[in-house]
Amino acid sequence: MKKSLLFFIASIVVMFGLTVVASAQTKTPGITKRQKNQQKRIFKGVKNGSVTGREFKKLQKQQFRTQKAKKRAKSDGVVTKRERVRLHKRQNKNSRTIWRAKHNKRNRRTP
Repeated sequence: MKKSLLFFIASIVVMFGLTVVASAQTKTPGITKRQKNQQKRIFKGVKNGSVTGREFKKLQKQQFRTQKAKKRAKSDGVVTKRERVRLHKRQNKNSRTIWRAKHNKRNRRTP
């Protein structure tokens, strides 16, 4: 119970962090919007029970790494086409992982 509460609070903090970053940046609005949508998909999966605690932790770690990669890409002030392609590929992978976690037969709750 404590761990799940801690993960929930941590994910809320990450969500607000993404919002702050989104308002501060102007070079990657599509990437930021997609990350927000993926976060919503993860939370929806947790809420309806299709994502287990372990899957949630893995998905959040992936999202964090993507956010870190985006920061690195923006660190020099310019996001090159190559960096943008890499970020999109990373987000595609994250999206597939979210879909798989939501649609596998593991449930947090038993029916």
